[in-house]
Amino acid sequence: MNPAEVRWIRADLRARRVQALLAVLAVTGIVTALITAATLLEDGTNPWRGLFERGNGAHVWIHTKDAPDPATLRTLNGVADLAGPYRSAPATLSQEGKKTPVALRETPAVPPSVGRPLMREGRWLDPRDPRGVVVERSFARALGLRPGGPFSVVGLNGATHTLTVAGTAESGDQGFYPEWAPGLVWTLPQTLAQVEPKVARSESVTGLRLADPDATALVAQRAITKLAGQVQRVSTWHEVRASMELDNRLLGVLLGLFGAAGLVAAVLAIANATGGRILSQRRDIATLKSLGFTRRQVVRMLVVEHGSLGLLGIALGVLCGRLITVYALAETVVVPLSSAPLLGIAFGTALVVLVAVWLPAWRGGRTPPLPAAAAPPRGHLSRAARLAFLVRLPPALVLGARDAFTRRLPALLTAFGLAIPMMMITIGLGYWATLDDFRDRPEQVGQAAALTVRPGMMTSEDAHRVALADPDVVAAFPGTEVDALVPGQTRTVRARALGTVSDPYPFAVVEGRLFRDRGEAVAGQGLLDLLNVRVGDRTRLTIGGTPLIVRIVGRVLEPEQDGEVLSVALDSLAPKDAVPPQFYGLVLREGADPGAVRSRLQGEALEVSQAVSLADRLSVIRVIIVALVVVLALIGLANLLTASALGLRDHALDLAVLKAMGLTPRQVMATLVTGTGLLVVLGVGAGAAAGALVSSGLIDLQGAASGIGAGIGRAPAPLTLLLAVLVAVGAALLVALIPARKAARARIPVTPR
Repeated sequence: MNPAEVRWIRADLRARRVQALLAVLAVTGIVTALITAATLLEDGTNPWRGLFERGNGAHVWIHTKDAPDPATLRTLNGVADLAGPYRSAPATLSQEGKKTPVALRETPAVPPSVGRPLMREGRWLDPRDPRGVVVERSFARALGLRPGGPFSVVGLNGATHTLTVAGTAESGDQGFYPEWAPGLVWTLPQTLAQVEPKVARSESVTGLRLADPDATALVAQRAITKLAGQVQRVSTWHEVRASMELDNRLLGVLLGLFGAAGLVAAVLAIANATGGRILSQRRDIATLKSLGFTRRQVVRMLVVEHGSLGLLGIALGVLCGRLITVYALAETVVVPLSSAPLLGIAFGTALVVLVAVWLPAWRGGRTPPLPAAAAPPRGHLSRAARLAFLVRLPPALVLGARDAFTRRLPALLTAFGLAIPMMMITIGLGYWATLDDFRDRPEQVGQAAALTVRPGMMTSEDAHRVALADPDVVAAFPGTEVDALVPGQTRTVRARALGTVSDPYPFAVVEGRLFRDRGEAVAGQGLLDLLNVRVGDRTRLTIGGTPLIVRIVGRVLEPEQDGEVLSVALDSLAPKDAVPPQFYGLVLREGADPGAVRSRLQGEALEVSQAVSLADRLSVIRVIIVALVVVLALIGLANLLTASALGLRDHALDLAVLKAMGLTPRQVMATLVTGTGLLVVLGVGAGAAAGALVSSGLIDLQGAASGIGAGIGRAPAPLTLLLAVLVAVGAALLVALIPARKAARARIPVTPR
């Protein structure tokens, strides 16, 4: 490019600094959202993968009553290496009156080669300090345990032992607490023998590292067959990965949805801004061509000027996306986004932006070298103007209605460019309403029981009596949770028995009905997908060696275990699994404070845990929605400024004529604002209507994909939607009012055309 072209581009950018800044910020926000979404959705960025690969994790974990022969498992076809067998025993962690179930697992003093925990704080186990243990990191954070801090555990024999946190570690072989419970604690073999001296009260855990991860189900089945009925439960890397990625995938899909729609809106805004700017520069372009500039030079200047804004936004977006994933999401993202999708987003966005800029630039390059080329558009009255005539609106509004659709293609692009951001904002409000529903009505997502009470040192009958004695407790449903082998016995799912046939737990049934008899069950969407069954089908599971054949009569909203939970009445389990109940689910009085009830019951020597609210788990969505609304508002603002500038350009000379006809500056201003306002109302109204129609359906699709199930989506409340539309239209009119007021008060001489 020659110096003259560079000077012209620099001068034009300086003349429209605000519009140029908005274009850069809009593209930056969209690219940032796309990179963050790809980071959360890419399999390589799942926290599980980084932990699993660095810890050389086992693909299958088999829990048996007795320790299996390692040589027998090593000979299985497909097994590359082995972890264990390790002895594991249950215990209860006691801390400030709060009792929490834990699983103590023996581990050698030298970190194992397979299934190796990754140290985060402190040190590994040391035989010179037998009381030192390593606590799984998410469990330690939930309980406030830090390296060097002591805590007490109570064995099944009632004896209390004081242990010390030597360090905290993460593992790709078990999900995060509390979604994956009980909490995991690694100990030396002699430490575990002191806490639980009886081998009969413990189990054996063995990990299989496979040569081919895709053969997990086949190898697991071979191992179960080889062990001939000793297996109590099985977990695979598929379960752990799914439990770690649930929230990430929900956030990633949300960001991807907003990013993709925002990219379309941003491209429209850039194309509209470029086209509008070129229309306002037609006299300058004609002059340049009359001075000797070729069509290619003009197109090149326009593409460089307007495309550089998009490319600058892309560069800033890549930088912001990387900073967010490295620092803001450091706990979520273990592995940064790989280069292929990063380059794909950057180059794909750049290509789309350059095409959007090149099309109007190509049209601008065809401008003839004649000053008269900048004549305003001509045409017939639009339908809006005719309607304004029929209803006898003031002249200013009639003229504004006429001006709105003088250039039909730019008017359509402006309205469409405003409709897309408003549609996505409405969908965001739907997500917000869904989270509010999770918080205000947890029973609608399977969390009717706000508290779970375990007897601890009491009998089950005494715990039930003490819990019901609290004035805020409405009902206490007996329950137990066991691991069930799915058909084929290749993995384990959770089977929950809660309530009885005569007094069932109030599950949130969205399809079918609640169980009414023994042998009937309800299931989450994740379990239905896993077993490939539907409501009304029968399935067979194995619990503790005992077959359980149930008919699934309903689908419930299940936020736990990715929806892979089967719920039955306590009566349906064998007596050895159902009596006595492991816990009681407490339904509280409406308006009761779960924290206060929990404190009172803990004072009665009960072990009480509070349900993890789905709204709290997904609360970061609110922050994301606010950030994306800001980006979408910038895109809408860029479109609006383009429409206002184009309207002023087309009718700048008409202002003097309007004043000569007797219109006051206020009426002239109303004419200009009406022309822009009609496009705003059309775009905002269409976007809000479309968003309200699809928001709940999109949320349900995400709920079904995550295992929770469809039926969670909520559209924004009518009042909220009306306020959003009024705010959007009002803000847009205020923005359009500023240049209109300035133009209406300016002195413009009448120039013959």
